[in-house]
Amino acid sequence: MIKYTLVCDTPHTFEGWFRNSEDFDVQCGRGLVTCPVCNSTDIKKGLMAPAVSTSRKKDAMVVPQMPSADVIATQSAPEPAPAKPESGKSQASALLPNDVRQKEIVEALRLVRAKMTENSENVGTKFASEARKIHYGESEERNIYGETSPKEAMDLIDEGISVLPLPELPDEKN
Repeated sequence: MIKYTLVCDTPHTFEGWFRNSEDFDVQCGRGLVTCPVCNSTDIKKGLMAPAVSTSRKKDAMVVPQMPSADVIATQSAPEPAPAKPESGKSQASALLPNDVRQKEIVEALRLVRAKMTENSENVGTKFASEARKIHYGESEERNIYGETSPKEAMDLIDEGISVLPLPELPDEKN
């Protein structure tokens, strides 16, 4: 996965994760990449520094099984309308102190994580094997989440199995 720094035409800066550069280009071309502040679809890559890992620690990654892009594109449900900011709330939050904005972002990520897991089965450390069984028709099709290594997650992606990391959040105590 590649993390890009993205900039809209307003210009707001935000981050996006993509499998590769081509995925970014395809998603931008289809208008699927939008600014979280103003909903603009005029998005460009910003300046980025390369990620350099200095730790050899293998962190576990939590990933749910998601439908492939083809399945999403052929579903008959209508596309939801872009969310409209409530009385300038999104624009106002850009002016708030960083600690307040960070709390808003963490709360939004908590909601995303809860929504992704509420209709999924937690398969724990058996995530990779269960995802393969579902993909190859050896197990019933359903949404799952669990833990796997970053290497195993990349192996799943290479096999054409769609996975997505869940946001890692700070403890409630912080």
